[in-house]
Amino acid sequence: MADPMRIRAQAAGDKATVRVLMSHEMETGQRKDAAGKPIPAWFIQEVTAQHNGKPVLSAQWGPAVAKNPYLQFVVKGAKAGDKITITWVDNRGDKRSDEATVT
Repeated sequence: MADPMRIRAQAAGDKATVRVLMSHEMETGQRKDAAGKPIPAWFIQEVTAQHNGKPVLSAQWGPAVAKNPYLQFVVKGAKAGDKITITWVDNRGDKRSDEATVT
């Protein structure tokens, strides 16, 4: 399993800015190793976010997203103490889910 995501959620007024740094290799499937064999594609396909258990974001990604992707979005109605949960699933079926508290 991948390293934990680094999630920061900061409230400002009636909304919170959420910043997420995900640890993932994000291979496109187009590169070749030292022996000239193609490196198989391995990338995050779906990212979801929840605010206190309610879905607020769903994204479909492909192999063109950079290694260790960064995602930033705003959640309306969030306040300090609320929970933000980020989950991703890659094309191999691996999953990662992490949670942060809005500050």
